[in-house]
Amino acid sequence: MTDALQAMKALIEEINHHNYLYYTLDQPGIADADYDKLYDKLVAMERETGIVLPDSPTGRVGDQLLKGFDEHKHRARLWSLDKAQNHEDLTAWHTRAAKLVNDYNTRNPENPLPPLSFVVELKFDGLTLNLTYEHGRLVQAATRGNGVVGEGILAQVKTIKSVPLTIPYTDGVIEVQGEGIMNLSVLEAYNQTAAEPLKNARNAAAGALRNLNPKVTAERKLNAYFYNIGYTDGLTFADHREMVEFLRENRFRISPFVRYFDSIEEVAQELDAVVSMRNTFDFLIDGLVVKVSDMRTREALGYTDKFPRWAVAFKFEAEEAITTLQSVSWEVGRTGKITPVAKVEPVDIAGVTVQNCTLNNIGDIERKNLKHALGSQVYIRRSNDVIPEILGKVTEEQDGEEIVFPEQCPSCGSPLELKGAHLFCLNRLECRPQLIGRITHFASRDAMDIETFSIMTAEQLYQELGVRDPADLYGLTFDDLIKLERFGEKKANNLLAAFEKSKQCDLASFLFALGIPNTGKTTTKVLADHYRSLDKLMEATAEELVLLQDIGDIVADSIVSFFRDPVMQRSIERLLQAGVNPVSEEAPVIMNAENPFFGKTIVLTGTLSSMSRDEAAKKLEALGAKITGSVSKKTDIVVAGESAGSKLTKAQQLGIRIIDDEQELLQLLNG
Repeated sequence: MTDALQAMKALIEEINHHNYLYYTLDQPGIADADYDKLYDKLVAMERETGIVLPDSPTGRVGDQLLKGFDEHKHRARLWSLDKAQNHEDLTAWHTRAAKLVNDYNTRNPENPLPPLSFVVELKFDGLTLNLTYEHGRLVQAATRGNGVVGEGILAQVKTIKSVPLTIPYTDGVIEVQGEGIMNLSVLEAYNQTAAEPLKNARNAAAGALRNLNPKVTAERKLNAYFYNIGYTDGLTFADHREMVEFLRENRFRISPFVRYFDSIEEVAQELDAVVSMRNTFDFLIDGLVVKVSDMRTREALGYTDKFPRWAVAFKFEAEEAITTLQSVSWEVGRTGKITPVAKVEPVDIAGVTVQNCTLNNIGDIERKNLKHALGSQVYIRRSNDVIPEILGKVTEEQDGEEIVFPEQCPSCGSPLELKGAHLFCLNRLECRPQLIGRITHFASRDAMDIETFSIMTAEQLYQELGVRDPADLYGLTFDDLIKLERFGEKKANNLLAAFEKSKQCDLASFLFALGIPNTGKTTTKVLADHYRSLDKLMEATAEELVLLQDIGDIVADSIVSFFRDPVMQRSIERLLQAGVNPVSEEAPVIMNAENPFFGKTIVLTGTLSSMSRDEAAKKLEALGAKITGSVSKKTDIVVAGESAGSKLTKAQQLGIRIIDDEQELLQLLNG
């Protein structure tokens, strides 16, 4: 198990590094095919071990937001898709979906789901767009961001002529999802006169849409295709075909390739056909998407923590190339793990110049016969958005120079310890990259969310002000910061204000910020919800912890060891003394059968004046209710606010209890 955990940690750091390059900086360091291979490998290891480590990219559907754009919270989450890279994966997905449908029909014989049918669409390789229309008018456009919060790019999207500024549907609010792209023919024409030719259409579209100057966006002559309605406050569709027709009727540009099938065998045949014609389109695609067509079946299948169970992405095979391995450097992560990074002779793969490749760990180097490969030719593979991977040597001979494994930390010189296939520096109190990494993680968006903070800030504070622990941040003063290079009065005051604001935080975010080994956002949320007190959690035993959801022996031991560590205890004590106040959300109301909402299935529709629908949903769930998005015979209550649409109408037709008096709702919520 230890070897597997170390391999997972190495994989996670590599993936997250290249997610940052790709999504935040728009400077991908590796090919798409390589990313898929690394990501799939991590998914398989997590499934095998049953453990999701801190910072795992599988826990999130997304990445960091660029400063300079306003944040936009999506009304409905934008999901990532699980992947199938061959027919076996596709068959496994279908088998899981069919079993869930059969289970549902067994429980609901009076209203069974129809036989599975499918839609196949192109998977565009551009930038995901989420457009918000209110009463027929485009009021916001946003990037995908982390799936929950994106970047507002309305001015940029308005330059895309295929995006309608108004639509015929004016009855409510909808969010329409699609892909911003640059057609290949447009790219070719642009490069003929451009002072700096663009390398590929994907980066050209992403760079234009995330450029703060909309004139730059307009010059790229971008296009957009739309394929989904992620949110609506009144519309319902029977199936995917009906939804696509609605999009078409409302002047959205639809994919030129949408196919419907009644069997998974027909789907597989179609996938093979499209793979052979992928280069005939005037835009980039990196695969196809297979979805269950029936909307009621989609609702029944539901979602995992990361993906919808009713859809899967069929990804194209990775692209490979041959180049020369020039050197290997060793990088230190915040956990002390030492990761080898290979520099290769630059080679172009699918429009991206590859210079750096992952080697994972010393076990990977030996397994691939790369120990004597410096100066030799090697195979590299690039897939999707991740750093390319070296697959192995072109020849079997050991005809290159030896890759020498370090015995001392390349940063602090401390002796290294081999744990499984990984080398670790144990000097966690003085090793610069570890300390800077921990401080940067503590301040990150999913942790303490200290605005304006970056890894460059952490490095500067470490170097010039002696910041060695997250608690040191709260002791900094204006006089400390103003003397730093590139720190004016405004920047210094903004950072101090961000420190002060971060002191009021929720317990789950604080626990995640601490960087407890083997725990991620999901686990820290479980801990916060259960203990609702930092003191109680710090006193917890491993025997207590393993009784909680998704916490096994290894994670429990990591948590207990972390809070028993005198160094961590002192750091936490200093944070609390500085005024950091981690609090848990209000404990849920005790559920009982006398509560009018206990065990009821409830649908919220329309606008409430005293609270948002999300707030109302949380209060109802705390009282034991189940919140769903569509009205059916199984619905017990519909809460209807102002401008309630078709859901209210359907509830009236079915004779379902309706609460349309907000004062009545408040009285019931308050007991």
